[in-house]
Parts: sequence; C-alpha cells; structure tokens
Amino acid sequence: SELKPWLGGGLAGAPVGGAGASSGGGSGGPEKGGRVRCSRRMWVLLGSVGLVFLTSLLYSVSLRGGVSFNYLEPPGWEESRRVKLVPNYAGAHHLSPPDAPQQKTCACARCVGDPGVSEWFDENYDPDISPVWTRDNIQLPPDVYYWWVQVIPGRSPYGSWDPGRCLRCAVVGNSGNLRGAGYGETIDGHNYIMINLAPTVGYEEDAGSLTTHHFMYPESAKNLAANVSFVLVPFKTLDLVWITSALSTGQIRTYAPVKQFLRVDKDKVQIFNPAFFKYIHDRWTRHHGRYPSTGMLVLFFALHVCDEVNVFGFGADSRGNWHHYWEQNRYSGEFRKTGVHDADYEAQTIERLAKARKITVFPGK
Repeated sequence: SELKPWLGGGLAGAPVGGAGASSGGGSGGPEKGGRVRCSRRMWVLLGSVGLVFLTSLLYSVSLRGGVSFNYLEPPGWEESRRVKLVPNYAGAHHLSPPDAPQQKTCACARCVGDPGVSEWFDENYDPDISPVWTRDNIQLPPDVYYWWVQVIPGRSPYGSWDPGRCLRCAVVGNSGNLRGAGYGETIDGHNYIMINLAPTVGYEEDAGSLTTHHFMYPESAKNLAANVSFVLVPFKTLDLVWITSALSTGQIRTYAPVKQFLRVDKDKVQIFNPAFFKYIHDRWTRHHGRYPSTGMLVLFFALHVCDEVNVFGFGADSRGNWHHYWEQNRYSGEFRKTGVHDADYEAQTIERLAKARKITVFPGK
C-alpha cells in the first residue's frame, strides 16, 4: 500500500513467475491503471516542455523582428531590404556615442549629413534610403525586370558621404518670387541644379541657364539635352510602362495625353524610388495632403545626394501671392486649397529645415 502508482509492477514486489505472473484480470487491473496514469503524466510533462520551448522561440523571434531563411534570400538582401520593403525604409543609422567627437560628412562649411545640429532633423533623416530605384533595391516581375535592366543603371549614381567632397546643389522651384530676383548666376554656380516644371529659356537672369536634373511625370515630360538627367516621378504603375514605350516603340496608349516619344539620354534616366516617396510622406510632410508636392520630392532628393542645398523659388512672393514666375496668375493661391498638397505645412517644414541649418532659402522678391 506504500508503493507509488508510477513505479512499475516489476519493481513493486509483484510476483515473478508462477501463478502470480499468470494470474487473471483481478491482478491486472491495478497494474493497467498505474500504466495509464504514468502515460498520462508523461504526456503532460512533454506538453509542458514543448509549450515552454515554443514560447521561448516566439519571444526570440519577436526580438529579432522575424524569422530569417538565408537560403531563400538573394545575395545582398540584408543590405537592400530597407528600401525593398515598403514602408520598411528605415536604415541602420551609424551613430557615434554621445560623447564622441562628431566627424564632418563633407568638405562644405555646412554639411547636410552632419548630425547633432538639429534633434528634429536627426530623428527623421535616414541617410541610408536611396532616392532612386535601382536593381539593388526593388523586386520586379520578370517582364518588367527585362526592360528595367536595359534602361536603368544597376546602382545608384550617387555616392555616400565623403569628408573630402563638397557637392553643392540648387533646388529651383516655380514661385513667382524668382521674377526679378536676379539669382541666375548664383544658381548656375552649383554642381547640381534640380528643377521640375520651371522653364529657363527667357528667364536666365532670374532662374539660371543650366539644369542637371529635370524631375517630371509623363504628363509634363519633354525632350532634354544630352547632359541632363531625366528623373521620372511615377505616380501610378502605368507611368513605368510609359517610360519603356517612350524610349523605344512609342506605342503606349494612356487615358491622358502624354508624349509618345521622348528624346533623353538613356544613360541619365532615373526613376524616383516609391519607398523614398513614402518616406517623405511619413517622416517629413506627415500625411498632410494626399501626397507631397513635386517641389518637396525634389528638395528631399537633394538632401539625400548633396552636401549643401540651396533653395530658390519656393513659397509666396513678397506680397503673399502664390504663382509661377513665368505666368500671370490672377487666381493666385487657389492650388493651395485643393487638398492634394498642403502648401502651408510644406512651407513650415522648409522653414524648420532652414532653422536647422540644413538648407539655405533664397527668398526672392
């Protein structure tokens, strides 16, 4: 009666051999019940161990951010993941310890990439995200990939920070405050000159005569000189189909009038990275308006490829009018009320960038 039920019959003094060993059901009942209880407890024990193991595994996975199957991942997947998966665009910031001396990121007197100047800027600025779409940071269907490798450069044409470099960029907007400002020579003195819609012919004294980057969407596209980069800002999937056709057969048919053929330097065609588009919408314009204006897209493009950024032709003129410098617009400011872009919030963001000493805004007239 002192025996524990989990001790087997052979260890509990049960008869060995003879009649005891061959006794009928009367002696088999307790022995069978003990085995059932033993089996049940073993299963409970194994289940508990398994539950603890699974819980530990899930907790570990949650800390790492997911399960990684290296054999399914192409080479370089880790390096390109931040811009390949929208909206996981945030890169791994290589920040120095708080007490470590900050190294300059360029040779300019004031560098965009230098941390520690503005906490607001450092919290939002991601130096690792590429503003252009390349084969390194996008996964495409096979048919799209086929023409992609024919037209698009394999890697970003823009290098990383270089302490010995001072790459100065002018971002030229469309504001009427450029008219009569006389900034043309100053604008032309930059390494890169980026514009979106603004014409320069006839306005050289105020808007400059040189352009290195022209940002366009299909509806605003025009032929460019051989030394000008064409940066397509795709707002829809059909825009990517259009650029293929416009550079080859010209057979594209769309719902809106677009240029059938495009004369640009194919080696200078770049596609604005959609992940970078969303990064601006999330981090900088904070979902004000349906999406950022083209001017903001160009500005932050410059902030990620240039060391020094100077801004011309943004905001209202001295009378508070919002209009284009090449036209007389008696409905000044009406575009600010459409809800597509929030011009007031974008103006506040530009002002904060200037106060953080990341850009210099030339106010115009």
